[in-house]
Amino acid sequence: MIIGVDEAGRGCIIGPMVICAAAINPLDEYKLKELGVKDSKKLSPRQRENLYGKVGRLCKYTTVKITAGELNTLMDHHNLNEIEAMKVAVAIDHLGIPGATSYIDSPDNVPAKFGKRIEKYLKTKGRLVCENKADDTYVIVGAASIIAKVTRDREIERIKKETGLEFNSGYTSDPETQKFVHNRKAYPALEPYLRTKWSTLRTERQKKLSEFE
Repeated sequence: MIIGVDEAGRGCIIGPMVICAAAINPLDEYKLKELGVKDSKKLSPRQRENLYGKVGRLCKYTTVKITAGELNTLMDHHNLNEIEAMKVAVAIDHLGIPGATSYIDSPDNVPAKFGKRIEKYLKTKGRLVCENKADDTYVIVGAASIIAKVTRDREIERIKKETGLEFNSGYTSDPETQKFVHNRKAYPALEPYLRTKWSTLRTERQKKLSEFE
């Protein structure tokens, strides 16, 4: 078995980060290619939703959702790469496939450093291959990216329904998201889903102290 690992929502300021570890027999990997599986960023939302179920039937997979609240707590003691490494290890361990090779999309510009971080937490022994843009290189990582992205998108839609707020994507670069984040006192229902340790939000506090404190 081979495993692909990727995340969705790392760069968001609203909602969770989701990590997926997906496993498949390498002899069946061609079936993912035939479906058109690739990096989720290169697919439309409709294409991702269409592929989600098909990928799930071909792969054994697990997802780990790190809520905004958990991220806020963990960031008191760890940087984001360390947190992601912890949760990648959890996702791989949940699959319970000893001896597998795991292909991991690395957020670190030096992928070997990210691999070393993961090894500290990993209980299931196997080979780790950490690379930048692994979701482009390995179709199994693309499969994991699709599952992670759809899972996160569905969670964002749930948050919108719960709060009654249409904040769009939740990414820091999104103008619609920025409107809600920059006026957060007006939207208390959103507070539990904000990543308050993000530098974007801290910068806004410094610029507009009276608005946020």
